[in-house]
Amino acid sequence: MALTQFALDSLDFDATVALATATAANVDILEIGTPCIKHNGIKLLETLRAKFPNNKILVDLKTADAGFYEAEPFFKAGADIVTVLGVSDIGTIKGVIDVANKYGKKAQVDLINVADKVAKTKEVAAAGAHIIGIHTGLDQQAAGQTPFADLAAIAALNLGVEISVAGGVKAATTAQVRDAGATIIVAGAAIYGAADPSAAAAEITKIAHA
Repeated sequence: MALTQFALDSLDFDATVALATATAANVDILEIGTPCIKHNGIKLLETLRAKFPNNKILVDLKTADAGFYEAEPFFKAGADIVTVLGVSDIGTIKGVIDVANKYGKKAQVDLINVADKVAKTKEVAAAGAHIIGIHTGLDQQAAGQTPFADLAAIAALNLGVEISVAGGVKAATTAQVRDAGATIIVAGAAIYGAADPSAAAAEITKIAHA
C-alpha cells in the first residue's frame, strides 16, 4: 500500500482551493506545489489547513538555504511535510529536519538534480530525513526521463525511510510505482488534467491503497 499525494500547481488561489475541494476526499496528501506556494504564500496553506483537516499537507518549498528559518513558519501554519533540496548544503537539510522534529512533522529531501542519488540518500537518511523524494521534474519529463530507475536504486537501499515518487505518474503506472517500493505516490497532471479530477484521484488512490 502507498499513500497518494495530489500536486496542486496552479498559480490561481481560488482555482487551487476549488480543485482541492473537488479531490481532497480522494487523496491522502494535498501538495502545494513550488510555483503555487511562491505565488500565493502562506495564506494558501492556512486556507487549505482550515478547510481540509483530514488531509496531510505538503508544502513544496524546495528550500536551498536557511533551512530551519525558512521552514518553521510553514510548520507553524499547519504543514505536515516541507521539502528541502538534496543539492543543498547538509547544514540546510539538517535545519529542515530539526524544525520538522520540533513540530512533530516530516522533512522531505528532494533528489531532483542530485548527481549521486544513492550516496545522497544514505547521507540524509543518516541525518534523520523522514522522506526521500524521487522527483523527475517537468523539464526532465519533457526530455523523456522517468523516475523508475531511481526508485529501484533507492528502494534497494532498504534504509527505513519513506519514499515519495513524482514525475508523470498516472493510473496506468501507479501499481508499478507502488510495487517498486514507493510509499507516497504523487500525481499532478493525471488528476488536474482529467475531465473529472475527483474520479481520476479516486482511481489512482484505489490502486495505490491496494
